[in-house]
Amino acid sequence: MNRTKETFVLGFAIFAGFFGAGNLILPPMLGFKAGPDWWLVVIGFLLSATVIPLLALLGHAKLQGTMIDFGRKVSARFGLVFSICIYIIAIVLPTPRTAAVTYEMAIQPYFGTSSLISSTIYFSLVFLFVINRGKVIDFLGKFLTPTIGLILLAIIMLGVFGSPPEIQAGIYDAPVISGFLEGYQTYDAIGGLLMGGIMVISINSSKRIINVKEKQRMIAQSGTIAMLGLFIIYIGLIFVGSKYNASFESSISRTGLLSSLSSAILGKTGASFLSVLVSLACFTTAVSIIIGTADFFKGLFSDNSRKVYAITAAISCLFGILMGQFEVKFIIDLAVYVLMLIYPIAIVLILLNLLPEKYASRAVFQAMVAVAFVFSIPDFLKFLIPAENLEFVYNIIPFSREGMGWVLPSMIVFLIVNALKWKQDPKPV
Repeated sequence: MNRTKETFVLGFAIFAGFFGAGNLILPPMLGFKAGPDWWLVVIGFLLSATVIPLLALLGHAKLQGTMIDFGRKVSARFGLVFSICIYIIAIVLPTPRTAAVTYEMAIQPYFGTSSLISSTIYFSLVFLFVINRGKVIDFLGKFLTPTIGLILLAIIMLGVFGSPPEIQAGIYDAPVISGFLEGYQTYDAIGGLLMGGIMVISINSSKRIINVKEKQRMIAQSGTIAMLGLFIIYIGLIFVGSKYNASFESSISRTGLLSSLSSAILGKTGASFLSVLVSLACFTTAVSIIIGTADFFKGLFSDNSRKVYAITAAISCLFGILMGQFEVKFIIDLAVYVLMLIYPIAIVLILLNLLPEKYASRAVFQAMVAVAFVFSIPDFLKFLIPAENLEFVYNIIPFSREGMGWVLPSMIVFLIVNALKWKQDPKPV
């Protein structure tokens, strides 16, 4: 396989790994609630769901290591703890969500099978693919991704040229920020940290001898291909959701909206198309996440044990079966608490690892991570206690009312720490 073809196959595989059906249900609802402001939520959503994940992949291209390396400048222990937290989150929340979405949209409406039986069969198949991971990347890149893309494009194109009722007004007060925060639920920034490690391992395990520059170029190019695919699909689904926002009840669920849109756009065949799409997209995401998790824990042991890989995969699939029993809405609502704390730290680490050394010293890493964490606590607390109890915080910290209180303090700390460093050592670099 020549390098160009290999890059495209890897890019399609990464796209498939990112684009799970758990993410598929998010953009239509975002557009549905935004109405004519759909283009504003697109800006925020694409920033957190495509741009930042691409930066994570570029960070992997630069570091050529594991996720631990993203936090190593804070401290070696922090890098390890942060990585373990990310992998645990990935296994406990987004992976089971793929099974829950599959059940609600592709199994329950047609077969009436219990969620326990469905998720057990689902994760048994996932386990088989993970154990035989040598063929996974090529299989996902060559077969499943084109199928997913064709079905999605059919829904989007027909939806764009359809004639729904007049679009109703949106409900968001700050559409850009709402879109950005909804992008957290895609887990794509975390996915960038996870999938980047898979890319590095996959390239390193190839039979061809590739130097570091070629590896970096291949990761950057394949990552760009993957994000471009997400970019197109996300915009299309948000627009279609907004265009049909007067066609359904405002209380409709995310999964219900996607099903209804498919039926409205594709007619009687819509349900069957969507069932295939959901099954493929969910499955590829679950396989990719568990492969990355198993690779990580396998690498923590000096003997790089194959047994550790298998045990991690088995435990991950077991968690998937257990958590997959809950409704999609419950898993999404539960994830909000975790994501409001972990996402700011992840974004800070991604951005800092792309900056030149002179702007991203150890002191900058430590200060920005600490500040991002502290100032994201009010964003976390707003989901636990009444908003009026946090009014004094909202009045002090800019953007905290919108859930973005960590942004400005982090930027200020970045400037201050670098200014102090320059003052101590003003010599040009």
